[in-house]
Amino acid sequence: MQYTVRDRFLRYVQVDTEADPLSATSPSSEKQKWLTEIILEELAEMGIKAQTNESGYIYASLPSNCGPGKDKVFFCAHLDTAPDCSGKDVKPIVHSDYQGQDLVLPDDTTQVLTSTKYPALKNKIGHDLITASGLTLLGSDDKSGVAIIVDAFYQMLNNPNLPHGEVKMLLTTDEEIGRGVAHVDLDLLDADYGYTLDGGDLGSIEFENFSANKAVIDINGVSAHQAMPRENGKCHKNCF
Repeated sequence: MQYTVRDRFLRYVQVDTEADPLSATSPSSEKQKWLTEIILEELAEMGIKAQTNESGYIYASLPSNCGPGKDKVFFCAHLDTAPDCSGKDVKPIVHSDYQGQDLVLPDDTTQVLTSTKYPALKNKIGHDLITASGLTLLGSDDKSGVAIIVDAFYQMLNNPNLPHGEVKMLLTTDEEIGRGVAHVDLDLLDADYGYTLDGGDLGSIEFENFSANKAVIDINGVSAHQAMPRENGKCHKNCF
C-alpha cells in the first residue's frame, strides 16, 4: 500500500509507544514494539530487507545506485514517546491552510495554541498543521522523524534517477528515558556518517549535544538557614 509521509505520520502517532522510566526492561514498554511491527510490515511491502532485535530497534538499508566507493550514511529516529504526558488514544487533527488563527484543542478547550505564546506559528502561515486533540501529546517527537525516514526510503527506492550511496536506517526505542542507543550494534549499522532526525526548525543542523546526566544526593542533618536568628532571637556570630 502506498502512503504519503503525512499518512505514515498520522498512522504512527496513533500507536501508543510511551516509554516507562521505572522499567528495567528493554524496551521499557513492550507496546513500543507495536510500532516496530507496523514499520517492518511497511518495509517488507516496499521490498526492503530489515531486521529487529529484542529491544525493538529496526535496521534497514538501501544499496548504492551509483557504484561502489561512496560513503555509507545512516538516518536515525526514535519510536518511543515521552512519559510526561499520555501517549494513549492520540487523536491527531490536521489544520489545513493555517492562517494565524488561535487553535483550540477540542478535547480540552483550555489548551489553546496562539502565535503570541508560540511565535514559531507565525512562520507557518499557509501550511497544514497537525496537533493532538488536547488530552495527550501528539508524538511528533519523534514520529515525525520516523515517518520522514521511512518515506525517504520509499522515495529513493521508487526514484532510481536519484543518485545515492548505501543508505542505512536506524530506529530505536527508549530514547526519551536516556537509553536510545544502549543496544545499538555498530557493526550491524556499519556507516561512515549519521544524522538524527529529531530536531526543530526546517533546515537546521545541530552538531552538539546536551548532557542528560542526573545525580541524586541524600543529605542527612538538620535544616538551617545561616542568615536567620538562631538562639534566643540573637543571630549566631557566623550568620553573615
